[in-house]
Amino acid sequence: MRRLVSIVLIISLFMLVVSGCRKNEDDRPVADYGTYGSDFARRLAKETPFRKAYSEEEAKAGSMIEDELRKLGYDVQKQAVTGNDGKQSNNYIAVFNGMGLFSKSKDTGEYIQTERYLIVGAHYDSKYSREELDEFNAKMKEEKGDEAVTYDYDGINDNASGIGALMTCAKELKSLKNVPYNIIFVAFGASGDDFAGAKTFFAALTPDVRSKLEGMICIDSIYAGDKIYANSGMNSLLPGRKYAMRRKLYQAYDVAYEKSLYDLNDFNLLYNESRIQQDLNGDGSLDIYSEVSLNKSDYLPFDNAMVPVVFFDSYDYNFKTVDEMHDTKNLDLQAFDGMIRGTYLDSMSILDPILKTEDSDLLQVRINNVACVILGLFFKESGSALLPDEYKAAMEAEKSGATIQTIPLGQS
Repeated sequence: MRRLVSIVLIISLFMLVVSGCRKNEDDRPVADYGTYGSDFARRLAKETPFRKAYSEEEAKAGSMIEDELRKLGYDVQKQAVTGNDGKQSNNYIAVFNGMGLFSKSKDTGEYIQTERYLIVGAHYDSKYSREELDEFNAKMKEEKGDEAVTYDYDGINDNASGIGALMTCAKELKSLKNVPYNIIFVAFGASGDDFAGAKTFFAALTPDVRSKLEGMICIDSIYAGDKIYANSGMNSLLPGRKYAMRRKLYQAYDVAYEKSLYDLNDFNLLYNESRIQQDLNGDGSLDIYSEVSLNKSDYLPFDNAMVPVVFFDSYDYNFKTVDEMHDTKNLDLQAFDGMIRGTYLDSMSILDPILKTEDSDLLQVRINNVACVILGLFFKESGSALLPDEYKAAMEAEKSGATIQTIPLGQS
């Protein structure tokens, strides 16, 4: 027991020293990434407001993302997405190669270097076409006459905001050192067609990459909801799988706490704690609605394949029933029963005058702080391998004659 305690202390002290060094590498305030992400999100929304799946504007939006990723120094893979009716979209994929992790081989017992992958994804298509907006406005004019509100639309919330956070992560990652994981950024196309982009991407992953997936981080609609949440996938409701499937979620909260994002930036990362009892995953048993979300997004193919998920979105789960839940209680945004995503309130012309002030831009705050949490996850422990710093500490421990328990490669 004393030997085990000594090993834990060695690793803890080593990690503390390294963490302190990392903190001093960048003297900027925490999550101070400027207006890059919010500017890109607003430009995407302004220049391609009607980027409905398979549309010309969706293709233009994809090209904007591809060009920007290339400007950031990434090689970009354009992956074709084909809908059930033959229509075409594209995913845009950029890979950052990390320095690797270490695990003991289950065959030899020796430490070997191994890859682990984290996927960061957000969809770039929006819900409506210009024709649908015009038809809706004409209908409202016919029903209400001069009292009718003429709506605009550009999908700034769903999901230009998520793309803004993804691009911020991609930009800031380039300046970080000693990143252990391979990071795959994916801008998903055709999400509005039953998450066709995400399904295409997951289906194309090689068995090798799938076996090394540490988790999938999904960013969707982080601007207009009352609060920011991170939740895990429905796979965490399966018996005996809660911790394994929520490990990355808990690490996300660790990052937010360790970086004092609430105290420094007034950014409070929450998880759904409504605790309503309901059959959430359709298995016939009651579940507790906690740390998971019924809001569907591009994480679904990964969730279904038992990949740990961290899903960021803005919403309000503070209601007595699931049916009552919606994006916001803001009295100025109730035209569609408190929903912003999927409605014609999802527009800069409506949201910015309410949510952007002289003192604070909520879009910028949320994009930067969500990106900060995600970047912090890139340095968090793996469930099946040692980080380089942990590996060095383990080697020092073994030199002293101690032994340390690690999970063999290929197990989780």
